[in-house]
Amino acid sequence: MFRRLALAAAALLSVVSAQLTITSPGTNDWWVASSVNTLAWSCSSSPYQNFTIIIANTNTSILAAPLPIIAVEYNYQCSLTITQQQSAQPAATGYTIMLASTLNITDIYATSEPFEIKALGSSYPTTTSSAGSSATSTGGAAQATTTKAGGALAQYIPVGMSMVAALALGLVVA
Repeated sequence: MFRRLALAAAALLSVVSAQLTITSPGTNDWWVASSVNTLAWSCSSSPYQNFTIIIANTNTSILAAPLPIIAVEYNYQCSLTITQQQSAQPAATGYTIMLASTLNITDIYATSEPFEIKALGSSYPTTTSSAGSSATSTGGAAQATTTKAGGALAQYIPVGMSMVAALALGLVVA
């Protein structure tokens, strides 16, 4: 009897400790409307193989209902570039990203911190990752700093425009 109880407790503890967490976007890591944005999650501790990605907003005048933007995403990728079409939401605060079951989107695996989508042309936040390494370390944990420069306009190519035309107009740099 005690053995079964101990096994059940161990199984429950492993399920509770293995969780899916959205690491970006968040409170200090916003998106830019109709631009290329990044979604990242804790794939190494997730018990799920895949999920549906949903965007929601607490203000129903901004987004009437949660909107699935990717039907099936595989957990092993750990991050994803959200295209300008997938992030074509109005600039506002109160957005969240939810990762849900591919079979039942009301079964939510993880929810991001509330974040803001800023207007097209706004600059991206500066992000720092302690997972990387640096050539100039002063002891302790090495850090890599990544800066998204150039604002959204440098990454925005209007739908239907060819890459050649975007290069000619200076919207992208080769």
